[in-house]
Amino acid sequence: MKINFFNTIIILVLVLAGNLFSANISLAKVNIVATVPDLGSIAKEIGQDKVKVTTLAKGYQNPHFVDPKPNYIIRLNKADILLHVGLEQEIGWLPTLVTSARNSKIATKNASGNVDCSKFIKNILEVEKGSVDRSQGDVHVEGNPHYMLNPRNGLLVAEAIYKKLSEVDPINKSFYEINYLKFKKKLSLKIIEWEKKLKPHKSSNFISYHKTWTYFFDWAGFNLVDTVEPIPGVPPSPSHIAKLYNESKTTKINLMIQANYYPEKSSKIIAGKIGVNFLSLPAMVNGNEKVNDYITFFDFLIDQITSKLDS
Repeated sequence: MKINFFNTIIILVLVLAGNLFSANISLAKVNIVATVPDLGSIAKEIGQDKVKVTTLAKGYQNPHFVDPKPNYIIRLNKADILLHVGLEQEIGWLPTLVTSARNSKIATKNASGNVDCSKFIKNILEVEKGSVDRSQGDVHVEGNPHYMLNPRNGLLVAEAIYKKLSEVDPINKSFYEINYLKFKKKLSLKIIEWEKKLKPHKSSNFISYHKTWTYFFDWAGFNLVDTVEPIPGVPPSPSHIAKLYNESKTTKINLMIQANYYPEKSSKIIAGKIGVNFLSLPAMVNGNEKVNDYITFFDFLIDQITSKLDS
């Protein structure tokens, strides 16, 4: 009897220890580091309380130029998944951080947790052909990286994040699938709503500061007549401002817009000369206090643009 009792105690201890170990595994959150808030927002929608999401760039920052803070290295060191835009958008700051983090899960582009979200976009715009040099400005050879400004691309990225989470944390695959399908349905319905709202303004003519809005214009059916920057990354010269003014005489400009992380002075001067409405808008989630997730971001963006076009 003593032996049986002793064996029973050992079995109970082992079972309890196993349960505690399993509980710790199930309670451990997947660490996700996203370079920009758009990716982080979608990751939160799908992962909910099973993930911890850290975003490096702020929504009001130019994502091409982010200060690589030392605490970002710590966050990347602990990451299970790194979500980044790709297409060289983060080339000036992310590679150094990833190398310093010494995390094999994200260390290389082929690492299991390194997710270049541009790989899931079906139609990359403005891919450069032929040779490119610095005289052409800050050109992205592989294509324009602002693809999240087309909400249909948000659907593609959401699917990729769901699949990666299911791969990294297969125990919770059904949980991620349910959240992904909910988000997909919600975003798909909103896209129908937004497209209906934008339809009366199709073929409107725009000037933008930088080619930030290429994917948005392509989706909405807008025309980009010109940019305030003569070449990417270069502020306008007096001769370029004169060029924009002359263009406005032959082509009716409906609106001038720019991302709110660019300086407004030149754009406002040009808008005043041309006699057109000007909008400085968030280009990412958390770009201002009114846009705290991917869907409210587009709600705000489309409301602002259509209200100006209606006026």
